[in-house]
Amino acid sequence: MTESTPVASAEQQPPDTGNSVKVRLHSRRFLVPLAIFALMAVILGIGLTIDPRRIPSPLIDKPVPAFTAPDLHDVEVMVSQETLKGQVSVVNIWASWCAACYEEHPVLLKLEQLRDTPIYGLNYKDTREDALGWLARLGDPYTTSIFDQSGRVGIDWGVYGVPETFIVDHKGVIRYKHIGPVSEAQLHDRILPVLDRLQADLTPSPDKSTDAN
Repeated sequence: MTESTPVASAEQQPPDTGNSVKVRLHSRRFLVPLAIFALMAVILGIGLTIDPRRIPSPLIDKPVPAFTAPDLHDVEVMVSQETLKGQVSVVNIWASWCAACYEEHPVLLKLEQLRDTPIYGLNYKDTREDALGWLARLGDPYTTSIFDQSGRVGIDWGVYGVPETFIVDHKGVIRYKHIGPVSEAQLHDRILPVLDRLQADLTPSPDKSTDAN
């Protein structure tokens, strides 16, 4: 009599390792993009908590970027980084289409009254007609306005947006940067103290030997 070989039940059959591997690989395909998405979400979340106004400018204590651009009022007159040397000055980035510039403008007019410091405007990505009309209506606090229609000069200055304000010392070195509109409180608490300090550095100290005599 021939002995029959017992048939293994489903519970006794060995697991299908090929299918298990496929399942694990398939799962990993979803885990990788999910992990990347989670990482990007974390980075974005951190970025949203950073106030760009508190980011230090890499241009602080560096010479003003080299540039040449026409005067807003007279296209025949060219303005360059050399114009900013020899005196402490303020450089304000502005545009007629900028709502925050409208908010800031009275503060610049007040600065003009409070100090003899020249204020150079950098008219950013604007049209000459709109910019001149804006100044005619609101008043012109600027010693000179540089016409930067293409925005190339502003990019070299590391402009995040409009308005921005720089303080430049008599050697043409940037000493301070303010991002966003300057309020009247910030004018008195931040801008004026920096201007006064830089101006004081230009004032020669009394000769002690002369005092002694």
